[in-house]
Amino acid sequence: MCNSKQPDTETIIGATRQPNWLCTHTPTCPPADRADREAAIVVAAYPEQGWSLLCNAVVIFEDTGELLPDGRVVDPHRPVVALV
Repeated sequence: MCNSKQPDTETIIGATRQPNWLCTHTPTCPPADRADREAAIVVAAYPEQGWSLLCNAVVIFEDTGELLPDGRVVDPHRPVVALV
């Protein structure tokens, strides 16, 4: 539920996050600048294109790469499987 005293959006790392009313769960999603940012809820999924938008405005890709709201790119970080 949105508190009327709080703004509709929140600034995170110089970028605007999704409106607070999209994050209706408790606890709220971790911000994009935290290590646990991938724990945020998916608000738009495009599996046919290989990406999803999280509640904290992070775009995650199926190869585990990320695009942060401030434009920074996080390289894919899948576990490396040892070839035996």
